[in-house]
Amino acid sequence: MTTTTTEALNPFSLMMEPERVLQTIAQSPQLRALRRHKLRPLDKPLIPLTSAALASRAAYDAMIDAQALDDQDDYLLN
Repeated sequence: MTTTTTEALNPFSLMMEPERVLQTIAQSPQLRALRRHKLRPLDKPLIPLTSAALASRAAYDAMIDAQALDDQDDYLLN
């Protein structure tokens, strides 16, 4: 299967077919020249959460859950 220029420039068609991405990289000197390294910024939280922050988050979640239940009860009563 040959890739036309417009298909190679369309990032959405490349996302749907990963083998085309590898073909495009192999055919492009600019892409081959890119430095490759993996970044994993979401592996660790940047700011460690304290017990006070966790308690505050849990209280907020409980408040939202209680409000959702109250809204549901009001809806069922009407």
